[in-house]
Amino acid sequence: MFLYIFWSFFCLLITLALYLCWKIAKTDLRRRIIPDAYLFPLMITGAIITAFFPWPIGIKTGVIGMAFGYLISTIIGIVFDKILLRKNPKADSPIGMGDIKLIATGGLWCGPTGLAIALILACLFGAIWSFKNKERFIPFAPFFILGGFLSLIIIAFLL
Repeated sequence: MFLYIFWSFFCLLITLALYLCWKIAKTDLRRRIIPDAYLFPLMITGAIITAFFPWPIGIKTGVIGMAFGYLISTIIGIVFDKILLRKNPKADSPIGMGDIKLIATGGLWCGPTGLAIALILACLFGAIWSFKNKERFIPFAPFFILGGFLSLIIIAFLL
């Protein structure tokens, strides 16, 4: 009976995470914003899953990945802001706080290694989409979420 409740709760959390990822990707595609109303529950769900359930990434590795993701995306955002604002003071930032928090959440779910894989895949998919649609700024969340899923598959089955 305990195992049934345990795995039912796990499936419920995974279903919630998939729903939240879908809402984040859809909102970023339509409005170019990542709402905290979807992002923070995804972060809490990731913390619960990595701490209490069998997951390829443990909570310690997830917290390290989260800190790494937040740090690296913040540095990238600051560098891009300095470069863009030097050339055009009225330019918008190419990376927003929603993207930074999403990358940190991805680090929690995937760990540092998985985060690196997810970022490489997301940048590759985003560049292809940008080249195909001839757009300068892209919604990053759908590509990062896709890269995160593929990263988890790679970590779970290949590494």
